[in-house]
Amino acid sequence: MNVPLTEVRDLSGRLARWPAIWLRDNCHCVDCRDPRNDQKLFGITDLPRDPSVLGVTADGGRAIVEFDPPHRGEYPLDWLAALEAGRDGGPGARRGDDRTEAGKRLWRAADFAGGAPSTRWADYLADPAVRLRCLASVRELGFALLREVPVVEGTVVEVAETFGYVRRTNYGEIFDVRVVAEPNNLAFTSQVITPHTDNPYRDPVPTIQLLHCLANAAEGGDSGLVDGFAAAALLREEAPEAFAVLAGTPVPFQFVDAATVLRAERPLIGVDPLGRIREVRFNNRSMQPLALSSAELVEFYAAYRRFAEVLERPELRLEFRLAPGDCLVFDNVRLLHARSAYSDSGGRHLQGCYADLDSLYSAEAALRRRVTA
Repeated sequence: MNVPLTEVRDLSGRLARWPAIWLRDNCHCVDCRDPRNDQKLFGITDLPRDPSVLGVTADGGRAIVEFDPPHRGEYPLDWLAALEAGRDGGPGARRGDDRTEAGKRLWRAADFAGGAPSTRWADYLADPAVRLRCLASVRELGFALLREVPVVEGTVVEVAETFGYVRRTNYGEIFDVRVVAEPNNLAFTSQVITPHTDNPYRDPVPTIQLLHCLANAAEGGDSGLVDGFAAAALLREEAPEAFAVLAGTPVPFQFVDAATVLRAERPLIGVDPLGRIREVRFNNRSMQPLALSSAELVEFYAAYRRFAEVLERPELRLEFRLAPGDCLVFDNVRLLHARSAYSDSGGRHLQGCYADLDSLYSAEAALRRRVTA
């Protein structure tokens, strides 16, 4: 193929920015990657320790790199361009797996002045583009609200199975949120429940929760959501020392009943190695005593209170009332959910289950590939 010299020079300059060992490890030829699943067919110790690049050419939409020891490397140009866009602080710089704040749209209640955005269940099932927008909303905003889901017990599992798999816990495949005679959790009472994340005493914690409303005729019982990432970002801006304390202090969480003992120790604010907010675990009901020095305890409780005060700001809390047929799907390691107290008369019954973000992200990515093909 006759390729202009300027194109080859430009390609050589761009590839020179990548170390030779990186290029060799990321070769796309059929000897290095299985074309069916894009998985590598070698380990790092199978490669030469110090390969050298002998030359670069262009072949259609690929860059061809000749190595010493001898190997003909192949690299799709669009793949290289996407990686280049994320280098040196570019628009895609180290975005990662979209679990951190870098891959989210942080929000406050005023961003939903017209009410919580919602999607009709029939449209979600019938139109792949609608379903894609709904799944993307969970990834970006942390939640999606489906309307007109059949008011039939067990349907919450069908909703979860449109994008993933139900995570069975000690509460069962499905749990019923209603008043019971001998509750093992405050959720199964009519008391007010302040903003919290579920199951912080698990490792791994369920990363998605679904709540399907079957009845809500009681007085009270309104729902609320708070963007925990937005609140943590505010804390970092207003009180960086408090943010650092909460991100660096492991907190013991525990749940115990007659048949179960669950315990996990994690910070209230989890960050990735680059310091980006990746997780919030906030549940005062299941926090256990911290065994720290007196000075550390004073510092922790000051930071803990400061974060709680941010989380309780009215401007951060999106409030709405679930009606029969509504199904809320939300990110349980980002959003805090709450409800107001309600009367025992009139009846309020939600069914819930847990799932995980990895399945939802996979379903969204596969659907996006199909919709945009």
